[in-house]
Amino acid sequence: MRKGRQEPRRAYREGEVAYTEADDAIALGEDFGISPFPWQRLILADWCACNRYGKPTYVTCGLDVPRQNGKNAALEVYELYRLAVCGWHILHTAHRVKTAKKAFNRLAKYFADERHPELTGLVERIRRTNGEEAIFLKNGGSIEFIARTNGTARGFDDIQLVVYDEAQELTDTQYDAIAYTLSASSTGERQIIYMGTPPNERSAGTVFARVRKSILEGGMRRMCWASWATPKLPPKDCTFADILDEIYESNPSMGYVLDEGYTESEFAGAKGNISGFAHERLGWWSGSSSASAIDEALWCSLALKKADVPTIGKKAFGVKFSPDGSQIALCACRLQEDGSAYVEHIGQGTLADGLSWLTSFLCTEQMADTTAAIAVDGRNGAAALIDRLRDYYPRQALYATSTANVVAATSMFSQALIDKAVAHWDGGDDDAQAALNASATEARKRLIGSDGGWAYGGDNSTPIEAAVIAYWAAKTTKRDPDGGCVIL
Repeated sequence: MRKGRQEPRRAYREGEVAYTEADDAIALGEDFGISPFPWQRLILADWCACNRYGKPTYVTCGLDVPRQNGKNAALEVYELYRLAVCGWHILHTAHRVKTAKKAFNRLAKYFADERHPELTGLVERIRRTNGEEAIFLKNGGSIEFIARTNGTARGFDDIQLVVYDEAQELTDTQYDAIAYTLSASSTGERQIIYMGTPPNERSAGTVFARVRKSILEGGMRRMCWASWATPKLPPKDCTFADILDEIYESNPSMGYVLDEGYTESEFAGAKGNISGFAHERLGWWSGSSSASAIDEALWCSLALKKADVPTIGKKAFGVKFSPDGSQIALCACRLQEDGSAYVEHIGQGTLADGLSWLTSFLCTEQMADTTAAIAVDGRNGAAALIDRLRDYYPRQALYATSTANVVAATSMFSQALIDKAVAHWDGGDDDAQAALNASATEARKRLIGSDGGWAYGGDNSTPIEAAVIAYWAAKTTKRDPDGGCVIL
């Protein structure tokens, strides 16, 4: 049976290699039923490489390969070896809680299986607390599994290995919170592993692409990278037969755990979306897909102190319902006479909380008399809210946004950010503003409509989307009631 390419399509290695411990790591894995494929053995040879002083040759290691090829199997062998044999302290991070938990469960099973007394005898304790999973061994080794947040890993110390799983989602803020845990390594061993797939338009992370580019361009000391990415996007009208060779070149586990038949069904299911198929199955890096939608430095530069927040000007609100109703956000916007604007997050809830918190804020005579417009976006709950607002607001003050409205609003807001014509409160200790700041800096582009339009997306995009439509409502409405009323 035909096999996928076993050597990386692009590789970089810089550092003195005196020997490698890969054979020992592989032998340990095989003792417990993990038999790496040839390409995984090559990866382990790099990760296990040591210099003349017995320290890791490569301080930074990277691996990008399409999904379902078995990145985690190679990592499982490596973590098992560094933990059980070397007694390292390991911090395994992932973008999602469920991914971190899955990695923990895979490794913990070896230390809890009575068929492996050589491992169970090493266990000091296994912590299974959700979100705080960890394995501690009597030889001093430990591995802790966490989902990344902006404050993750502060407090961890004496770490020898940091793993960034799902590295395509790693943001600069998360990196800053984690990376410096290695500086206090008591043994002098330090290593970072970046492991993921090429980011697409839904990925918020910027670190993975930046580090990969820096390493593969050369000149970086004590680093290695292995990539199976296709160098170019196939033509839109290509057939499966046209790209079959590319599939085998980009997927080292073809013929092992992946097969042509299922891959052809993936291609057919893509329905002509060759860029999506190229991302997921060919490892294609588009070059622009990993960038955050809002530059963090720019957003922070537009923050105002509380004393500088404007209290007069045309006032509008935006209410965003997430598609599943799990999040509802309310934001306000004040538009000044010079065209500049200020946005503020009022609060957020869920459909399970009901609409009373929204209506108690918006549905008063004073609010109605001083509000120019309210824009509501989202199918789940939006109609019910607008129906209640009609008792207080005239028809021309209420907008149920369309896809075209959202595309236009996002474009207007993005340009206002670039022109530094929209500001926000720095928030201080205010939780609502902290939520808006996080939503803005973690936002990424999501395609909407059929004409190439986009809006802000991400796991926590509801607050920034509410701010966008509040800004749009303030800019587009012709109504201008008493803008001098202080409500923010």
